[in-house]
Amino acid sequence: MVRIGLVGLGFMGMTHFEGARKVKGAKVVAIATRDPKKLAGDWSGIQGNFGPRGGQIDLKKMKVTGYADYRELLADPNIDLVDVCLPNDQHETVVLEALKAGKHVIVEKPIAVDLKAADRMVAAAKKSGKLFMVAHVLPFFPEFKFVADVVKSGKYGTLRAAHFRRVICTPDWSKDMADLSKTGGPGVDLHIHDTHFIGYLCGVPEAVHARGVIEQGWAQHLETQYLYPDKSLAVSCTMGGIAAKGLAFAHGFEIYLDKATLLYDFNTLGGQPILNRPLTVVTNDGKAVNPTLKGGTEWCAAFTAELQVAVNAIATGETPALLSGELARDALKLCHLEAKSAATGKVVAVR
Repeated sequence: MVRIGLVGLGFMGMTHFEGARKVKGAKVVAIATRDPKKLAGDWSGIQGNFGPRGGQIDLKKMKVTGYADYRELLADPNIDLVDVCLPNDQHETVVLEALKAGKHVIVEKPIAVDLKAADRMVAAAKKSGKLFMVAHVLPFFPEFKFVADVVKSGKYGTLRAAHFRRVICTPDWSKDMADLSKTGGPGVDLHIHDTHFIGYLCGVPEAVHARGVIEQGWAQHLETQYLYPDKSLAVSCTMGGIAAKGLAFAHGFEIYLDKATLLYDFNTLGGQPILNRPLTVVTNDGKAVNPTLKGGTEWCAAFTAELQVAVNAIATGETPALLSGELARDALKLCHLEAKSAATGKVVAVR
């Protein structure tokens, strides 16, 4: 049994807590938060941009120990895996201390806001001999898992082109969202989903070329091309946090393979979830089908799948490719270089 200690109990902390309930071979045995109400099980003040609002949790009945100081959780010998769900700019300190305490670590994306902080975490993990994983959940959503599986397997031939889209209205569900230095703004906090997925599918590009809206040095909206050694491979992405309030969230893709085109388009419009186009596989024989997707129906099912992979990794001692610190660090690097490209109007090399 892998015993999980959860540090940070905002919306993502609650999401990880709920997601871990159905993970096989693991259990959340401790939480750390400075909020006395949350320690007492009153999570009614927790909300995010998807899923339900928090409610009342009987932590005593669930045999979950509460700590007001995360350092006490790190010192708890009954914890194997520390799950860090703190605000983005606070990741590094707790990750480094958890590794030093001899714990395996998973940290919510993005790995950090500052690239040097990400480098330090990756280096510390190598020295510690413990697993360091970054919780990028997008590849665990059924539509994106389908894409990753068919591209990696070559089922429909070689990837020739891909376009991704991920936009939101100006985020206001957390007071910290207004401080771009803490979150990285949508150019990091939101867009890193796409740079991570693109890096997993295609590898790190040679260069990036972006145009967009830059405010206070941070990207608010970007249209980016990823330039690879193979000049015939066309990969691009639209991302942003400047949509009108009625468009709370949207994501999707167009994937062009030798033998098939994959389409998906989801939006939250006027407060309602609208699936404009479910995952559709269009093939060269003229057919268009909606494949049966695997995965749970619960709102946090993708997080359960993500945490299951992390828990399984502890038994093998091997860091999963999708959760690797290096891939997460490279995704963060792309976010910063895209902002630089948009600010300067130049193609920026990825070194």
